[in-house]
Amino acid sequence: MSLPLQPVVLCGAVSPEREVSLRSGRAVAGALPGCRLVELERNELPEWLDAARQVVIPVIHGDYGEDGTVQAELDARGVAYAGCEAAASRLCLDKVATKNAMRRAGVPAIPEVAFAGAAKPTAAALMTQLGPQVVLKPADKGSSVGLYVVDGEGAIAAALAQIPPSGQWMAERRLLGREMSIGILGGQAMGLVEIVPRKGVYDYQSKYTKGSSDYIYPAPVSAELTARIQSAAEALFQACGCRDFARADLFLEPDGQFYFLEINTMPGMTETSLMPKSASCAGLDFPALVQRMTAPVFTRAAARAYRSA
Repeated sequence: MSLPLQPVVLCGAVSPEREVSLRSGRAVAGALPGCRLVELERNELPEWLDAARQVVIPVIHGDYGEDGTVQAELDARGVAYAGCEAAASRLCLDKVATKNAMRRAGVPAIPEVAFAGAAKPTAAALMTQLGPQVVLKPADKGSSVGLYVVDGEGAIAAALAQIPPSGQWMAERRLLGREMSIGILGGQAMGLVEIVPRKGVYDYQSKYTKGSSDYIYPAPVSAELTARIQSAAEALFQACGCRDFARADLFLEPDGQFYFLEINTMPGMTETSLMPKSASCAGLDFPALVQRMTAPVFTRAAARAYRSA
């Protein structure tokens, strides 16, 4: 008789989001009986991982965990893991590619101007295309790292001057509606969470500093509109080839029009995170959510072992 598979939670690694990853990983590990928590110091897998005895729960925010690298490494070693596969992870970390997938799936997305850090547009050009209120951000980072929310040509020019001559960036018209997020579990959208940052912008500090933002969940939105947003989130999940779970972020304008911004394949799982709040609207507490997020990997590993027998 084979022994039960041990879940191994990987977190940390080297990225601007390391500290958040550590917090998320510890929370997830605490909800998984018999779990082994591994806080990575480098962007590489532990040598001792054994595909016959273990499955991996990656909770690595940032480059190594969300750009498909760790997923490809796990695939190469035959280790089953929870969450999206490498191709979907790579696509969803690229905000421009994600928005193109949105458009192909009929999911509302606002226009963007994509550019390389070494070939920045002028502030005047951005204002002509997007208007005076602009959001600048990296096209391939999460957790609002490198986010600039600016108003007017002078402020836009100052923000552009701070962007380093490397990496890929994007600019969008600033949306002034209600900021929302929705978790997707097994392809099914859960509850709608409204985000109300106390200082007006939902940046890195507002996301991860307790008390910096208020959250309303379920969001006070009509049942009909909620259903339309849920349907669009599920279409986005499918269009991007996601698996197991994800979280989609959007803005709801005063006229009832909504626009999705991105889909996150490695959602935060800290005490202030949005995924657990969305799940609570569907009647799932944190341990139940973690169990549901990770259950499919055990099924896949068992099926793989059966085929190999």
